[in-house]
Amino acid sequence: MSRDQGFTAEAPLMGIPGADAPPGGKGEWFRGAGGLRLRAAFWTPSTLVAATPRGTVILSPGRTEPIEKYFEVIGNFLARGFCVLAHDWRGQGLSARLLPDRLKGHARAVEEFLDDYDRLLDAFHDRAPKPWIVVGHSMGGVLNLLTLQADDRRFAGAVLSGPMLRIKTGKRSMWTVKMAVKWNLRHGKAGDFVLDNTDDPFAHTFETDALTTDERRYDLWRQQLYACPHLAVGGPTWGWLAFGLDAGERALKPRALKAVGAPVIIVQAAEDDRVWKQTNQWAAKRLAHGRYVEVPGAKHEVIMETDPLRAVFLAEFDALADKVAPAP
Repeated sequence: MSRDQGFTAEAPLMGIPGADAPPGGKGEWFRGAGGLRLRAAFWTPSTLVAATPRGTVILSPGRTEPIEKYFEVIGNFLARGFCVLAHDWRGQGLSARLLPDRLKGHARAVEEFLDDYDRLLDAFHDRAPKPWIVVGHSMGGVLNLLTLQADDRRFAGAVLSGPMLRIKTGKRSMWTVKMAVKWNLRHGKAGDFVLDNTDDPFAHTFETDALTTDERRYDLWRQQLYACPHLAVGGPTWGWLAFGLDAGERALKPRALKAVGAPVIIVQAAEDDRVWKQTNQWAAKRLAHGRYVEVPGAKHEVIMETDPLRAVFLAEFDALADKVAPAP
């Protein structure tokens, strides 16, 4: 079977004034695990920037995040001469949702996400020039790391922003949370919101919910969300929380971390209230070629931060890119 089989038609990319889709790309549908229709988008840099692309950045967003939220950083990578392959994970963006209620952030199993990612790479294998550099945020970061642990030979390296290796659980201990997850799954409540908290995405405000200190970028994303409400995702379900905890535990196995031969840079927000930065630092030390960089003053979404803070992330990307995909 051809690697390109599974594409059905062009998929939309939802731009708005001030945050339109970068030129040189288009959205496409592909088939994920179980035949789910998932969305990807592929960009090629202008020939004025690079006569021949330096390689491909494979970009994986975090929980609730669609491709559209990353238009700016996609433009940053294109300006550096890279092709960019971005995608919507199952259950979010314009990819197939897993429950009738589109606002429920649901998941069933880690294997489904990893299978989707493998199918994405297979679908674009012949179009995305090597070397491949992985970029992932939060949930995307932990799934990227699991992929590297399974087989890192396809990738030249990775830059991960606040990977979701251990979720912060507030005042509740991890033991209490795991017991609650087991009870709810056992009683058929996998598809219910955790603690009945819908976390309405349209009710968020910069003052109460922002994961960045950059109000302009926060407001721009809000405008994108209101322009295309179908992109919205609310609070996680018990099923998603079970998946999130399982993904982190798998990725943190010391032997699996040590087996990753590709260079991996973890760029971590110092003021992160979603994942434990200490855990990410611990993991970076156990990677064969790991590097941990903490960004003082940054909140969880480092890539969406103010220019001086997100510049740290871009500088780390540039340092890796210059080693594995030097500009001509």
